Amino acid sequence: MDQLLKNILEASGISGREADISGIMEAELKKTGAQVSVDDFGNVIARKGSGKKKIMIAAHMDEIGLLVKHVTKEGYIYFIKIGGIDDRVLPGQRVIVKSRTGDVRGIIGAKPPHLQKDEERKQPIKYEDMFIDIGAGSREDALSRVAIADPVIFEPSAGVLNGSLYYGKAPDNRAGCYALIKVMQKVQAAAEVYAVATVQEEVGLKGARVSAFGIDPDFAIALDTTVSGDTPQVTERESNLKLGAGVAITVIEASGRGIIVSQKVKELFIAVARDNNIAFQLDVIEGGMTDGAIIQMNRSGVPTGVLSIPCRYIHSPSGVFSIDDLNSAVELAVKVIEKAAQ
Repeated sequence: MDQLLKNILEASGISGREADISGIMEAELKKTGAQVSVDDFGNVIARKGSGKKKIMIAAHMDEIGLLVKHVTKEGYIYFIKIGGIDDRVLPGQRVIVKSRTGDVRGIIGAKPPHLQKDEERKQPIKYEDMFIDIGAGSREDALSRVAIADPVIFEPSAGVLNGSLYYGKAPDNRAGCYALIKVMQKVQAAAEVYAVATVQEEVGLKGARVSAFGIDPDFAIALDTTVSGDTPQVTERESNLKLGAGVAITVIEASGRGIIVSQKVKELFIAVARDNNIAFQLDVIEGGMTDGAIIQMNRSGVPTGVLSIPCRYIHSPSGVFSIDDLNSAVELAVKVIEKAAQ
């Protein structure tokens, strides 16, 4: 696995607390020769090239996670969720509290099934009934190492599962962030190209809203991940996307509550992919949306497309994706930008 990709996957950055991943993105985008700035909201914005058109490509930096809410007298931590997390993936997970005094390791605990009543065992445990154990002996002990409102991430991990299949913490959307850097390394277009690593996507597409308003692009692409359907219990009707079959060209998100890609933009993406022999799949999503949904509605409207990298086990401590699909996303984004700049 490329070391930069590993570093990006493992970096911390829950919504609203993206400083660690922001620092990596700022440094790497500067290496592409772009002019880089960080706006007041926290978005990292890189500008490269010149021309009549302004083209924006966005990938969100933030990841789902937790936030310290309360510490009991015994030293256990109660938390809230940041972003969409299925409570069922939480028990037993190793986490890191990103404290001002340094990283504090913890484990998410809950009432043991051996001690649950029959009715309790029939119901999934709710996150409100879980806690983080950092090995503290008291509230005072815990608060000497952590503070209320400290962000909490899943234990960092990244590696090769098998061949071209990679795994890691937060491929949504660190895979897109890595792709964003690669696009800026390669793109040569007769336009002003703005690469934006956005913040707070997981909690309302907020960073994309303010950055798109400031840039006012003529055309835009959002880079993100999407749900792969090639696992047991998922029917092809629910998702026919497969790892390794190519980048996903989004047609519609959240049954229309998210982006509805215009026919013209859809046909542009498909034509460019076919002309350049880039593997692709079409994605029709019933749930979830991307930065593209908010960029599209900027000012008087922006022609916007979405390229997504299929991912298994999305919004969990470990996602799985294909590096081949990521590379297809980079290649197609570069070619579409060059075409749109004409």
